[in-house]
Parts: sequence; structure tokens; C-alpha cells
Amino acid sequence: MLKHPKNAVMVLARCFSDLDRRLLLLILIPPLSLIVFFSLSSLSPVRSFILGRTILHPQQAVMLNSTDSQQSDVVFAPSSWKDELDRSRIAVCLVGGARRFELTGPSIVEKILLEYPNSDLFLNSPMDSNAFKFSLLNSAPRLAAVRIFRPKPMPESELQLRVLTAHNSPNGIQGLLQYFNLVEGCLTLIQQYQKQNNFTYDWIVRTRVDGYWNAPLDPKFFVPGKYLVPPGTNYGGLNDRLGIGDLNTSTVALSRLSLLPQLDAAGFHQLNSEASFKAQLTTRKVTPVLKRLPFCIVTDRKYDFPPVRFGVPVAAISSPGPLSGVKCRPCKPVCQGPCVGDVMEGLNKGWGWTDWANGTLELCNAHGDFDEGWEKMFDKVAGKKLSSERKRVWKLTVEKCIANFNKMRNRTGIWDTPPVDEICKTGITSGPK
Repeated sequence: MLKHPKNAVMVLARCFSDLDRRLLLLILIPPLSLIVFFSLSSLSPVRSFILGRTILHPQQAVMLNSTDSQQSDVVFAPSSWKDELDRSRIAVCLVGGARRFELTGPSIVEKILLEYPNSDLFLNSPMDSNAFKFSLLNSAPRLAAVRIFRPKPMPESELQLRVLTAHNSPNGIQGLLQYFNLVEGCLTLIQQYQKQNNFTYDWIVRTRVDGYWNAPLDPKFFVPGKYLVPPGTNYGGLNDRLGIGDLNTSTVALSRLSLLPQLDAAGFHQLNSEASFKAQLTTRKVTPVLKRLPFCIVTDRKYDFPPVRFGVPVAAISSPGPLSGVKCRPCKPVCQGPCVGDVMEGLNKGWGWTDWANGTLELCNAHGDFDEGWEKMFDKVAGKKLSSERKRVWKLTVEKCIANFNKMRNRTGIWDTPPVDEICKTGITSGPK
């Protein structure tokens, strides 16, 4: 017992004071902990020090992983970045002639358009006997613009002849101008559609009609502030068979014709397509990012085998890849393993080629037409769904083709084509291509 009342009061005061402090701490600790936690969430270097690894916002993680050669201890949520992309406006720009679109088109629909179902498709293609195959795009989730035009010779100016070279271009300067016009024409369609609907796209994916995709377009290929292109097959410049960027970088990359005067003013002359592409990014200070992508360009062109020095290797479409836009076709590979290394080591290294190490590349003998029985080879690689689309195209009647195009036209914002019955009759009546 406490003998002195004064002492008792002092002890009681200290007890209540300690109790108050405990209560105060119990009240303050939870919110303070939350504040510290969220502060560390925004300070990745501090959190890295504490946790021993970095956890980034998906955009930051994508930028850190922008090249295959970069290695970092990064953990990011690809699903979150995918969700962000699904909320973004994406234009998919598809250019080129239909050729083997019954092989490539279904893969583009499945691996790109259905992978990003909120994306808008823009098609810019010349009219030919294969254009009827574009009726396949009736299965695309969203159609913004379809332009099938009758190609005409383009005037060749002194400036263009000075900046560009016809060397190694199958159709000379005219071929380059037609190709550049095709690419920039798709950008024009996108700009027209934006204006009509009073919005702007966040991203543009530019790929080719003759590209076969064996895996989905991964969210990591969307790199903010930079322009992504495949490595290899660069012919002294940058691979121009596919590109992905935001609206600003894509506008530079797709302005193939209108930027030629700037290249001339900067002193660039006698450039091939790939070198010209690299120069226009350089002059406009757009940073390219190289990353391997799961697609190849299906070709009917014939090439000597084995290719030597300036020859062109043609990959089997069954190659594991990713092939990053190399020429390919369905075939029984005639060169695998060490054979591939022997062939690729003999080619001109200045032109650049896709990565062939670790069995990622198998070669065809493409000196003639497609191998006998190529259809079964393709179907085995593509699977039932894509092979059924190939067969459906070959069974198309003129009436069904017209019906498909009319359905497409009814849900397309910009439609600029010859009469659809002409498109269908021109191709179907001449038999499968």
C-alpha cells in the first residue's frame, strides 16, 4: 500500500500516461504502416533494397525489357499491362497483296486481332486476283477501314532517285515507291478515321498481309516512347516488315514517302528500303527497339539453294522461331541443326539475318514451287482451326464471297474498293491461288 496520498496520485498519473501512449500507438500504427507501404510502392529503388528485387509498373518493366540482350531481375504483371492495352485504342495497319492470305490471314486474326479485340483493323491493299481472300476478314472483331485500290505507276522525282537505290529491289525504284505509298496510305486511313470519329489512337501495329503468326502478339512488344521492330533481315538498315509504336513514333515510322525530302536534306542518298527506314527514324530522333517476334513472311518466290553470300534463306514454316519476319513457306526441311549454321555463316553478315542458333531455324529448298503435299504440312503446323479457314477460302463461291464482303462493308467505317462482285469474280473464277 502507498502510505502517502501524494505518491499514490503520482503513480496513478504515470499509469494513465503510459496507457494513453499505448492507446495512441495502437491508433496510429496501422495508418502509418499503410503510408510507409504505399510510399515504398512508389520508390522502387528503396523497395528493391528492402526486398532484394524490383517490382515495377508494367510500362516500366516493358521498357527495361525492351531488348533481348537486357537481363534484369524484374517482376512485373503482364496481365496488368495487357489490361491497360485492352483499355487503349489500338489501330492494326495491314498492308500488301493478298497472295497466300488463306494461310496468313487467319493467323493474323487469331494472334493479333482476337488477342486485342478492342483493336481496329485498317487494310490497305492493291487489287489483284487474290483480293477475294480478304473476305476472310469478316471474322475480324472490328473493321475501321478497308481500301482495295487499283495500282497505278507513280512518278519518280529526281529527289526520290537521289535518296533511293534500285539495287536489290525486285521492281526497282518504282517498287520502293509503291511499297512506301502502301504503308503511308494506311497511316492516311488512320488519320482520316481519327478525324471522323474525333479521337486519337494510343498505339499502331503495322504488319504485312503475307505474315504468318505462330504465337500471339505479346504485350511486352508495346514499348512506350520507342518504336519496336524485329531484329535481323535488316539489309544494312532496320527490318521494316513490322513495327509497333505509339501514335507519335508510328507517325514517323509510317511516313515513308513524305519524309524523303528530309532525308535528302540530311544528306542521305542511295538508300534501300531498310536503310531509308532507319534514316527516317534517326532524323526524327525516334529510338528503335529490337525484339524477336513470332512471325514470318510466306513467299512463293524462288531462291537458289543453298543460298550463298547475298542469297536469301527461306525458313520452314514449322521452324520453332521466333522468326522475326524471315521469308518462309510450308515445306519438309532439308537443312537442320549444324547444316543451318554452315549455310548462315556463309551469308553476307552486313545484311543481318534472324537468329538461327539453338535449332530455332530450319531451311527449305525454295528453288521451285511449293513442295508436293504442302497443304498437309501447313495444316499440321497451323492446327485445325486455321487449316479449316484455308479450306473454306478454297471452297468459296462467288455468291458467298460477295455476301461476306457485303457484311464487312456494313460494319466498316471507311470502305473504298472496286465493286465486290468484281473482286470475287476476278479471283474465284480463275481457281484457287
